[in-house]
Amino acid sequence: MQAEKLIQAQLEQTRLIINQVEKLKTLDMPTLNWKENETSWSILECLEHLNLYGEFYLSKMEERIKKSTSQPESEFKSGWLGNYFAESMLPKEKLNKMKTFQDKNPLNANLSRAVIDTFLEQQIKLLEILNASRNVSLNKVKIPTSISRFITIKLGDTLQFYINHILRHLKQIESIQTAMKLAA
Repeated sequence: MQAEKLIQAQLEQTRLIINQVEKLKTLDMPTLNWKENETSWSILECLEHLNLYGEFYLSKMEERIKKSTSQPESEFKSGWLGNYFAESMLPKEKLNKMKTFQDKNPLNANLSRAVIDTFLEQQIKLLEILNASRNVSLNKVKIPTSISRFITIKLGDTLQFYINHILRHLKQIESIQTAMKLAA
């Protein structure tokens, strides 16, 4: 895949994500905190989960891009592990449940509207990182995963994994909104 096409697609996707989440700002707190049941997440909990991952991945990507002396290449070739991670995060028609790490699980956290602002700030940071990634190798820059700092994946795969993870939870938010309408 052409590196520039990958970056351009991720920039466009991130802008769509920002627009989608901006609309959530109009919702009232009971709606933002509504849950289908005790073990499911609310809209704010979904966004807080993404914020927790954003804290980890955005800082790692920014740090590794700044430190890199690699030159950009025209082609990006996904690694097998990075591709697996990115593909596993893609939202499916019926979202398959995945176990989240305890430190990334916001279940029953006391959350405010600030969660939305933090998420949107992280997306602006992601746009900056995507633009900066044009100046380095998407193949050679390696990003540690949240699973273990010893498991690294290519920057290009990390960007795809990270954005697919966001898309997955935005689909979950749509499901929450649908369930809320059906419950009303």
